[in-house]
Amino acid sequence: MDATAQALAERIFLTVFPLFAIVVAGYLYGRYKKPDMTLANQLNMDIFVPALIFFVLSDKAFDLVKYQSLAIGAATVILASGLILWPVCKLLKVQAKTFLPPMMFSNSGNLGLPLIILAFGEQALPAAIVMFIVEMTLHFTVGIYMMDHRTNPLRLLRMPIIIATIAGLSWSSFTLPMPQSIATSLDMLGQISIPLLLFTLGVRLITVDFSSWRIGATGAILCPAAGIAVAIIIQQLLQLDQAQFAFLIIFGALPPAVLNYIVAEQYNQEPKQVASIVLLGNIGALLFIPATLIFVL
Repeated sequence: MDATAQALAERIFLTVFPLFAIVVAGYLYGRYKKPDMTLANQLNMDIFVPALIFFVLSDKAFDLVKYQSLAIGAATVILASGLILWPVCKLLKVQAKTFLPPMMFSNSGNLGLPLIILAFGEQALPAAIVMFIVEMTLHFTVGIYMMDHRTNPLRLLRMPIIIATIAGLSWSSFTLPMPQSIATSLDMLGQISIPLLLFTLGVRLITVDFSSWRIGATGAILCPAAGIAVAIIIQQLLQLDQAQFAFLIIFGALPPAVLNYIVAEQYNQEPKQVASIVLLGNIGALLFIPATLIFVL
C-alpha cells in the first residue's frame, strides 16, 4: 500500500470508527441497562440540536445563498429517491407508506452531522446543518402527509428545530451582535447534541428485530444506491463545487433515519417491517459509508 492509499485508509478509519464506536456503546448500554431514552431524545430535539442550529446559522459568516443549491440538491435526493423506488413496492409486495419513507428520509442527524464533521472538519458543519434542516422539514411535512393526509403542515412551526432555524437565519440576516458569553453557552449546548444523537441511535437499535429481514436487506442496498444516483444526476444541473458535491453524495448514501420507525409506530404503519428496514439499513452503512468516503475523498 503506497503512502497516499495508506493516508486515505487512515482518514476513513478515523472518520468511521468513532461514529460506530459510540453507536455500539449505546447499543451495549441499552442491552445491559434497558434505559428509557425518551427524556434524552426530547432534550436533544428540544434544546441541544436547536442550540447547535441557532449557533451555526446566527453566525455573521453564515451565507445562506452559498448553500442554496446544496439545499435544492438535498431536497431533490429525498423526493426523487421516493419516486424512483415507488415501483419497487409492487415488486416487494409492500405498502408504499411502509417502504418509501425509510428510503427517502435518512439519518442526516444521528449519523450525517458527525460523519461530515469528522470527514471534512468543523468548516463543513454549516453545510451539514442545511441538509439536516431540509431533511427534517420534508420529513415532518411530506413524510407525515404520506402517513395521514389530514395532517396540518402548520404544526411544523411549533417544532424547536424549525423555530431555531428561523431565529438563526433572522439573526444572521440582520447582522445582530452575539455576546460572547451567550455564544459560548450555545456552543456548549450544541456540542452535546452530536454524541448524544449517536448514543441514542445505538440504544434505539435494541428495540428492532429481524422479522422482515428480506425487505430490510433490500432497503439497505436500495436506499444509498438511489440517493447516490440522484445526487450524481442532479449534479449535472446544479454544478456544485467539489466540496458541496461530496457532501451531497454522503447525504445520499446515509441509511434510513430511526425516526422512520418512531413515526411508523405512531401511525401503526407496519412498525416491525419499518424497524427491520431501519436496523439493516444502518448495519449496511458499515459497508456503504466507508465505500462512499473512498469515492468522495
